[in-house]
Amino acid sequence: MVVGEFTTEVDVLVIGAGPGGYVAAIRAAQLGKSVTVVEKGNVGGVCLNVGCIPSKAMIHAAHTYEHAQHTSAMGITMENVKVDMAKVQEWKAGVVKQLTGGVSQLFKGNKIQVIEGEALFVSENEVRVFHGYDVNRYRFNHCIIASGSRPIELPAFPFGPRVLSSTEALALTELPKSLVVIGGGYIGIELGTVFAKFGTKVTVLEGSEQILPGFEPEMTRLVDRKLKKLGVDINTKALAQGMEETANGVIVKAEVNGEQKSFEAEYVLVTVGRRPNTDELGLREVGINLTERGLVVVDKQGRTNLPNVYAIGDIVAGPALAHKASYEGKVAAEAIAGHPSEVDYKAIPAVVFSDPEIASVGLNEKEAKEKGIDYVSGRFPFAANGRALSVNAGEGFVKVIAEKATGLVLGAQIVGPEASNIVAELGLAIEMGATLEDIALTIHAHPTLGEATMEAAEVALGNPIHIVVK
Repeated sequence: MVVGEFTTEVDVLVIGAGPGGYVAAIRAAQLGKSVTVVEKGNVGGVCLNVGCIPSKAMIHAAHTYEHAQHTSAMGITMENVKVDMAKVQEWKAGVVKQLTGGVSQLFKGNKIQVIEGEALFVSENEVRVFHGYDVNRYRFNHCIIASGSRPIELPAFPFGPRVLSSTEALALTELPKSLVVIGGGYIGIELGTVFAKFGTKVTVLEGSEQILPGFEPEMTRLVDRKLKKLGVDINTKALAQGMEETANGVIVKAEVNGEQKSFEAEYVLVTVGRRPNTDELGLREVGINLTERGLVVVDKQGRTNLPNVYAIGDIVAGPALAHKASYEGKVAAEAIAGHPSEVDYKAIPAVVFSDPEIASVGLNEKEAKEKGIDYVSGRFPFAANGRALSVNAGEGFVKVIAEKATGLVLGAQIVGPEASNIVAELGLAIEMGATLEDIALTIHAHPTLGEATMEAAEVALGNPIHIVVK
């Protein structure tokens, strides 16, 4: 035992203070539990510090810059519009500081103790927490592991001065002249769009047949088209093989549709997914079951094979989404308190803050067909929505899918302005078992983007008002 090491008894120990961990901790405290949180980095985790929040701040800044350059059609002319990347970073840091400070205040308000350090399991109900030269033990009654994930590093593209993960890309204080993005998923497309709008020459290498694989082609086509308008060079069926550094950047070698090609840029941004942070917690050593990918095996309450240990968020199966982690955190906390809570993933939205935005919830048409469901769908274009046209954002559509016999809403796909916000109504519809008629009979304020949801339901019912369906 390390000199000075002692053991502290705690009720609920939460490992990780990201959107899964901090929500779990607060919910457990609300349910009368004494909660201790261990966090090795900053409160708020990846999402608030180097992920969701800073990236959306950068996206908004890039949109603002782009809009300022294209307002002449509305009779507004701006001159000498410039980007000061250092100032953008300063503003972004302010947003992050306000939100992470808010989480710290929530901890204080809920009497949650926060311990800085790295946790290592030493038994089924005990961890050691390392902070510099200090090591202490914590024996818990219950534990929720919410250790999150980190960017996957490719062997041929080790992270360094010229090869960036999303974390380093979000911290650049000078705009790169050129950037190769390896991976055309949501992180690559979101950050690629930011830099393209700021004036960087962006090249995307995506191994699949389309960018944003997993979303329907009719949705991603609009994003693809906008990226090309921004000057982005999109290469699908592209396998990045290696690189060589030059005096001013890198040369990326790739196989694109069977042909060998080279791409030169100042930086490479690698966005090929995220790896669960389970390899340094000692989980296998204490008997916790993990998959080959390092994901923790859990039941519908987030419970591992050790009955007093739970796991949530990016370290369990399913998409690595902050809102999924928060949801699972609430379920785990309630399970610890003896509630019969269980996860139900049928209405978890997936959102890409691209341009235009993409959002999906529930089933898409392909999935409905694969399940053998007799369904009906209704699609309404933003080009027929007054609010969309008045904000110069008439591209895209809302599509609703429902069971044909009953009208029960099964899913929805949106591409267009504020898709990330509009999808919430359709998620609620699925969650509460609403029908197309329920949506169509709900009076939506005019003129709003949300009217497109009502209109899509009317299309599916066969009585659209503002478009003619042959």
